[in-house]
Amino acid sequence: MTSSHKPRRRKRDDSPSSKGSGNVTSKSRSGTTTPPYPLAAFLWPAKKSTSQWVILPLVLMAVGLFRWATGFWGYSGFNVPPMHGDLEAQRHWMEITAHLPISQWYFYDLEYWGLDYPPLTAYHSWLLGRIGSIIHPSWFALLASRGFESPLLKVYMRATVLVSEYLVYIPAAIILNRKLGRTRGINSWESSVALVAILMQPATILVDHAHFQYNTVMLGFVLASVSSMLAGRALWGCVFFVAALCYKQMALYYAPAIFAYLVGVCAVRGFNSGRLLTIALITVVSFAACFAPLLLGSIYDRYRGISAYNAKETPLPPLLAELPIKINERSWYFPPLLQLTQSIHRIFPFARGLFEDKVANMWCAIHTMHKLHIYPIGQMRRISTVITLISILPSTMTISVSPRSELLPWALASTAWGFYLCSFQVHEKSVLLPLLPMTMLLGSDGGLGTEMRAWIGWANMLGVWTLFPLLKRDELRMPYAVLTLVWSYLLGLPPTSLSLYFGRQSKNGELKLITKLLHLAFYALMIAWHVGEAFVPPPDDKPDLWAVLNVLIGFAGFGVCFVWCNWQLIFRSGMMEEHWSDRLKIEAAQQRKTQ
Repeated sequence: MTSSHKPRRRKRDDSPSSKGSGNVTSKSRSGTTTPPYPLAAFLWPAKKSTSQWVILPLVLMAVGLFRWATGFWGYSGFNVPPMHGDLEAQRHWMEITAHLPISQWYFYDLEYWGLDYPPLTAYHSWLLGRIGSIIHPSWFALLASRGFESPLLKVYMRATVLVSEYLVYIPAAIILNRKLGRTRGINSWESSVALVAILMQPATILVDHAHFQYNTVMLGFVLASVSSMLAGRALWGCVFFVAALCYKQMALYYAPAIFAYLVGVCAVRGFNSGRLLTIALITVVSFAACFAPLLLGSIYDRYRGISAYNAKETPLPPLLAELPIKINERSWYFPPLLQLTQSIHRIFPFARGLFEDKVANMWCAIHTMHKLHIYPIGQMRRISTVITLISILPSTMTISVSPRSELLPWALASTAWGFYLCSFQVHEKSVLLPLLPMTMLLGSDGGLGTEMRAWIGWANMLGVWTLFPLLKRDELRMPYAVLTLVWSYLLGLPPTSLSLYFGRQSKNGELKLITKLLHLAFYALMIAWHVGEAFVPPPDDKPDLWAVLNVLIGFAGFGVCFVWCNWQLIFRSGMMEEHWSDRLKIEAAQQRKTQ
């Protein structure tokens, strides 16, 4: 009797013989196939593996080891009273959310690291604060723990970043990387090589695991959103993107591209108003779900006699104070309305300056030549808004006219570069947002080829280089040097290797001479800057000389990245081909008329 069991069929793209992009192999002079750069060489023995699951556990352990080792070093504000730094800010939010009624979270002691992130960050802080208080109550004791520093607290805080990243960002990156590969027929081994390059991106590791933040939670929600949209699940994509916005408002950098893509999807093959209304409804419901605990909690606190607002001591939030009608403070809807307007006021700090510290964007670069603080904040805010909208217009129009899922990462990178270079209140750490979709493209068709690897690698090296002044203040020179050089070595990039520009890989004609000259010029400038910054003290009348040069060089390079991403988006959309095709048809018709 024969068995009815049928063996599981191997998926085509999981097979070692399945189609690859040809990005991770090269021919030697003897004709044998060899890995073109060290990362491919490290994973070369696994090339004949039957499944990605053989490689994935090793990848997760290796990238986790680098993250945890980075956490041994200092962090933002270590031993720098009275405000300390970002780790103290996050610890303080855990302190107040774990001990105060929810209605007081956005009102409590705003002069000392007042909560200024959206509600999901607050809920996350509440959870981590509760868990930490069980482990060691003194870490998050209200008022008494202010400025508290200890080795065990540092271990706990570092662990919360790592666990949060492994629960949100890394699963989302794995899924999106595999989805990008499968849509283009890339085998699992090449996708694994790309995954290591993505997860070893130095800027993200240094900002979150050294300087200290939770950016990867927001970035993970963005990746989950993109992955859902690539799978044709636009509604889930909306849910995840709202989660990203409700965790960190910086996700707004991606919002125009997401909106334009969804409108384009609804408009293709005839406008589908029902689908657009469904997307709008799910978006509104998702926002409501994120804000519901905060708003309902304020109503419950009012019922218990707890209020965050004192008319004599606390001014009304500007949005509430400027309403054309007067709100009765005794009404049931006053507490949630107060919470909503106060949280929006805290999340969007329009009263702050045009930029913070030395950031490699347009406004800081102009400020080095012509001081912009002489102009009213309101005027500069309006100007920056107009210029930002102009900068993102090409990418949003392109993705709405040609809403193909494979173009979405290019649109996200283009709009994020536009926001980073031109928008109001930009932080130097915001460079992670345009770098994320660019780096994810390593897992797409041609992502590990010569041209894409050169551009994406150069953008990442330039991005982490602009973070050096921030990292230097935190005494993070060593992890900066190690992580940056390791990443450049793994991908065969300068300064550890010039093979991408002069070796056997450069002879295939993918890299144009202008690209080689441009990239190598910037690499040379970055190396020269490091040498000068380390050994040449700035003049007494120009103490910020090296920081200013960092801004100017970084701004110029990021401007090139912005142009390149937009060009790639427009070119890959096929709009240029359609334009030239239509033009040739018109010229042919005119010639027939003249004949």
